[in-house]
Amino acid sequence: MGKEVAGSGCTADDFERFRRRLEEETRHAHTAYFRGAFASDALVAGFELEAWLIGQDLLPVPRNVSFLARLDSPLVVPELSRFNVELNGTPQPLHGSALSRLESELAATWAQCQRVAAADDSTLLAIGTLPTLREEDLSLSNMSPARRYELLNEQILRLRGGSPLSLNISGIDTLSTIHSDVMLEAATTSFQVHLQVPAGEAARAYNASLILAAPLVALAANSPFLFERALWHETRVPLFEQAVDCCDPGCPQHMRVTFGSGYLIADPTACFAENLANYAVLLPFAIAGPIESYAHLRLHNGTIWRWNRMLIGFDDRGQPHLRIEQRVMPAGPSIVDMIANAAFYYGTVLMLMRQPLAPEAQISFAEARENFYRAARYGLDAQLLWLGSQRVSAGELLEQQLLPLARAGLERLDLSTADVARYMEVIAGRLRSRRNGAAWQLAHHARHHDFARLTADYLDHQRHLMPVHEWPI
Repeated sequence: MGKEVAGSGCTADDFERFRRRLEEETRHAHTAYFRGAFASDALVAGFELEAWLIGQDLLPVPRNVSFLARLDSPLVVPELSRFNVELNGTPQPLHGSALSRLESELAATWAQCQRVAAADDSTLLAIGTLPTLREEDLSLSNMSPARRYELLNEQILRLRGGSPLSLNISGIDTLSTIHSDVMLEAATTSFQVHLQVPAGEAARAYNASLILAAPLVALAANSPFLFERALWHETRVPLFEQAVDCCDPGCPQHMRVTFGSGYLIADPTACFAENLANYAVLLPFAIAGPIESYAHLRLHNGTIWRWNRMLIGFDDRGQPHLRIEQRVMPAGPSIVDMIANAAFYYGTVLMLMRQPLAPEAQISFAEARENFYRAARYGLDAQLLWLGSQRVSAGELLEQQLLPLARAGLERLDLSTADVARYMEVIAGRLRSRRNGAAWQLAHHARHHDFARLTADYLDHQRHLMPVHEWPI
């Protein structure tokens, strides 16, 4: 959810000061981009993985504060709830053995986390939505003790006029409930993939990521259950959108969790201008530092959860860069599955963004957005409208067109031949079997009708580090 902020209250003056500084930084970023101040280096990969702390009873364990204190790792930080944590990867230039380095680091951090959790009779689980989760687990008493989270809850409810959040999802089953705070968001955990791109290619990369979101979420879907209801294959999507359902009363069309409002034309900083124009400030804190640190811009951007988000970061020399945060993929099912998903994204998005005929000229934004929600609902069986107005199932599209494209992109990046072969075979195996995490969970529940057993078997398979298409049911 982002870095902690300091402060004890919110006044009208706080909001005004923050907005003035936000305006200055937004203008500065726009000017800096056209001045060539942003990095134009090679592609760099990274990730964030959100995970659950669960007990021997397979229920959430709200003990991330003590867990993180004992772990004492800069790579692992708190999330919104006390039963979630976030694992971060060290950015890797996309060449050579970058993919296996990402996997090795994640595996090492994961193993360290498991050792620390085991000492407290708990374990970590990577899954989009926890099958054993109960709505009563999502209470403010289980919110992580950070002022940022308290304020987000306060400000979102303020924008809603104090009205509770309404959750309505129709899928295989239906679910309707009312929740009084933003803790519903804690039911969604993701594997967020980052791609730093040369500044001049950022707009094309962003547009390609939007188009790719649909097949990517179909490929990676792993969240079919919520509160013991079978809903969408990737239930995280409607759940997250409704969990923080608020907007500026003056811009009711601009939701805080959104697929976006359109493609970028040429200027990637247009995302930040849209943030300024259409989204109310939630965390109005003055942050020390020069304008070129973009601290207020980045804080505000962190409270607008586009499924593909443009970010500003800085390298070791302090030079700013632009990167895409692809947020559509859930956590899990296994470490190798997640790195394979990331590899697939990197290879495919590279080929799409560098096509002579831009893919955004071949499919409208409205069609790309419709594809995304259809893929989140139906997974690999979703019927998608692809480039050139062809209608094809997500599984067929991925297997016949996008997997070869991903391989070609990874080879173009001069990545390890062995790495490319290994991770693309994981994707190929998943597509041959038509078994992603959601399909495995749905098949398991259809056979056993037991959410505790589903969670226990999932945990056991995850511990054995097998890709999901090899998991027995």
